[in-house]
Amino acid sequence: MNGEQIAVVLHATDSITRAGVTAALRSRPEVRLVEPPEPAPVALVVLERWDAEARQLLRRLQVPGGAGIVLVAGDIADPELLNAVGGGVSAVVRRAEATPDALVRLVKATAGGQGALPADLLGRLLDRVSRLQRNVLNPNGWTMAGMSDRETEVLRLIADGFETREIAEKLCYSQRTVKSILHDITNRFQLRNRAHAVAFALREGLI
Repeated sequence: MNGEQIAVVLHATDSITRAGVTAALRSRPEVRLVEPPEPAPVALVVLERWDAEARQLLRRLQVPGGAGIVLVAGDIADPELLNAVGGGVSAVVRRAEATPDALVRLVKATAGGQGALPADLLGRLLDRVSRLQRNVLNPNGWTMAGMSDRETEVLRLIADGFETREIAEKLCYSQRTVKSILHDITNRFQLRNRAHAVAFALREGLI
């Protein structure tokens, strides 16, 4: 952020925690605490426990184009933390390790588009991803991006300039099947048309 102050909106489930975090960060020149609706690139969320209120708060914040989320976790079990990361939380720190220096470091990382997890939690997350790939995706011919081999092949041929009839002939499909595959892709990823689908696949490194 080149020395500029990073705007941060603070969310805490109790007033005492909110007051403590505010006091800890108010004197830090790297960050500037703001109140909604002022826009901020980072949301600092302090949760003492994983309950209905916490889940509702994170669901409200985890929206496309929303602020990056730094989560300070209190009495939250690893499965819930992993689910939070899977839902879009950028950085996690356990409450016992949430010093002002640590919070500023994570705010900076999140504002820069990076993520940060405790080493033990990162290891468990990678293990979960590996098991998902091995036990669910690979046996069904799916990639981590949620696209099958035949879907990526259709997109690759579209990118090469082939029409629906030509793709059907090359892959020994009916034209109806090719159209259905493309329809499934555009619906699943909320894409507008063939060109948008190809651009998406190229950007994600799928073709």
